[in-house]
Amino acid sequence: MYTRYCRSVLCTPATSPERYAKCHRSGADICLVDLEDSVSVRRKQEARSEAGAFFSSALGMARHCAIRINPVTESEGLHDLLAIQDYPVKPATVLVPKVESPRDLEIVEQVLRPRCPGVELFAVLETPRGVEHAAQIAAACGNLRALIFGAADYAAVLGINVDWEPLVHARARVVNGAHTAGIHAIDSPTFDLTDTKATYREAELALALGFSGKIALNPAQVTVINEVFSPGMEQLERAARIVDAARHSADGVTTVDGGMLGRPFFEASRRLLDEFGASGDAPQVAHR
Repeated sequence: MYTRYCRSVLCTPATSPERYAKCHRSGADICLVDLEDSVSVRRKQEARSEAGAFFSSALGMARHCAIRINPVTESEGLHDLLAIQDYPVKPATVLVPKVESPRDLEIVEQVLRPRCPGVELFAVLETPRGVEHAAQIAAACGNLRALIFGAADYAAVLGINVDWEPLVHARARVVNGAHTAGIHAIDSPTFDLTDTKATYREAELALALGFSGKIALNPAQVTVINEVFSPGMEQLERAARIVDAARHSADGVTTVDGGMLGRPFFEASRRLLDEFGASGDAPQVAHR
């Protein structure tokens, strides 16, 4: 399982550079500069320029930063990829929207590989075709690190509400696809920016379904998301007891706190401790 720490991804429009510093102060695990949905068509080139300035600044080099490009099936997406090649500091991660087949990621990888060999990819699945092909997309390339569910576009295609219940099946497909390849599954944002309870509820439901994190649209959501996707001390202490018991288990089965546990529980507990540590704090992401 890919265990680099990623609870929250805070999205900031590339055309709002005054918000970049707030993004960094938010506590988000990944700061995302967006060239796609939050940028109007007439400002795409401006957005690329602003993003380039960001990735040459101290902020762009200070922590794990990502960029969301436009779809590679559109000319703007190809312009984005060419621009990224010339950024003084390359983004750690490129989010690829509207991925519908492994070929979409192969295009991105082929364009970026010569100048950005270490870049990681996140694939956004937000159409019925993309969700249907989740497992194939998850296995498309070695530098893919997460599948992200895009609820708004998916619901729009189906002509349904963006409420949680109608989209549970699609979310489950994305989670299952991600886990078949051992990568992250990240949930769509909560679109009500003022309802903290809604963010809590959706984050808790996403965690229960198997997501490892969630997109945030403002710093207040980051606080909620980080809290929900961080284990409590009791959970970590139990994981430590399970791992310790596993070391002394000769037949792959043991008892902890009155319950019978086997290898799947051992592996899950090891992943939890690897990701969050005994204290619950996230491992530091290496600076570039």
